[in-house]
Amino acid sequence: MPLPARCVAALTVLRHIEPILVLEQLGSSLYDTALQMIVRDRSANATYPDAHLSRQDSQQKAISDFYMTYNLINQLTPIIPALLLARLGDRGWRRVPIVVPLSGYLLSRLALLLVVIFRLPLEVMFGAAVLFGLSGGFCAYWPGVMTLASLGSTESGRSKALMKVELLYGMAGLVGSLVSGHLFLLYSSNLGHGTVLLTISALLHLLCLIHSIVLLQVKQIKQSEAEESPNLLGPFSRPAPVEAPAEKNMVNMVLLFVAAILYVSAVGGGVEILAVFVLKEPLSWTAAQVGYGNAAGCLIFITSFLGVTVFRRCVSDVMLILIGMLSFASGIYFMCFVRTTYMFYLARSLNLFALIPMPTIRSLLSQQVTASSCGTTLTCLQLVLKFAGLAYIPAFTKIYQKTLDWFPGFVFMLSSIITVLAMIPISIVGCRSRQKRQQYERIQGE
Repeated sequence: MPLPARCVAALTVLRHIEPILVLEQLGSSLYDTALQMIVRDRSANATYPDAHLSRQDSQQKAISDFYMTYNLINQLTPIIPALLLARLGDRGWRRVPIVVPLSGYLLSRLALLLVVIFRLPLEVMFGAAVLFGLSGGFCAYWPGVMTLASLGSTESGRSKALMKVELLYGMAGLVGSLVSGHLFLLYSSNLGHGTVLLTISALLHLLCLIHSIVLLQVKQIKQSEAEESPNLLGPFSRPAPVEAPAEKNMVNMVLLFVAAILYVSAVGGGVEILAVFVLKEPLSWTAAQVGYGNAAGCLIFITSFLGVTVFRRCVSDVMLILIGMLSFASGIYFMCFVRTTYMFYLARSLNLFALIPMPTIRSLLSQQVTASSCGTTLTCLQLVLKFAGLAYIPAFTKIYQKTLDWFPGFVFMLSSIITVLAMIPISIVGCRSRQKRQQYERIQGE
């Protein structure tokens, strides 16, 4: 291939959303490990005399309290900015929900770097979380990414397209997490651990922001598919053809929202506590082990993508969601009884398909609306999930603190139960879709 043609091909790839996604997740995976270890170190001497807690339990309470406040700010502040950015995106400014949140990512990474260098109080990160939220944060960024991926794919291939996004996201997180623990231990002069790691993270986010401003291009594929194209996803993969938009089943959309809320509450609550749980005895992980543990979580992105690729040929989208939910429910239940590191990885191995449900739910929702309102719909889902976080984050944190003495894994059992409940509305969607499919085939036969 001639050199100019290769340059054109490379430039075409760079204009897509994927390079931005990879750079952002690489930087975020480095940041997550740094934040986790810095919070642990700053909480080592925490004391709660009135509560009569041991030193370890006091540290766990301090860490979980920090993450509770930090995550609540991240859940609450992006709500209005994300909705405004989504509206701008649906009016033709598709890059805005990507560019603005990336500036917030960069500022928050720089804030943690300043906390380490100048020995600032850890509470400074609450202010950084506010700035991050006002930029739209993940609440605006992720729907923006999913919207561009949805508009660049056909309806029949949308589930796979969104899972490709999840795959790249997971692979970048896997690489970043594997090296993050080792980079955390590197430091120059007397600046302390984490300076090198956070500097690299900030540079990656700066590059990501410049890339999104200069190179990112929006591409939309017309949603006109040939009738003879085979349906690889099974009878539930898309709604039966209808004449009126009212037949697109608002009931199904409500059920999908309910399932998403329950599932994200289970996953978000369980994984939030998991980050604190691995720092206490008997695990007591080091920075490198924290990085490996985060990498194991990112590996689930890859296995979930492979699961979609294999299962979508023989099962419906509804069955894909149920498989993913069952995978998470079993793995997080086994996490209740984890006492050693190898048991942790065994439990994580049961979560192989845990990331299938949410992109598949988003795929089903995006098929219920026109392209002009796709971004708003996906952002509304993200906002609803943010409101759910205002409930499940403090609930899981307080339950964990109350059960530290007698059963620290109780929150994981609770997470498993909520996941099973989330399977109920999805099953109803499957039954309704099957009935509609059969009704449509009857009409066609007549």
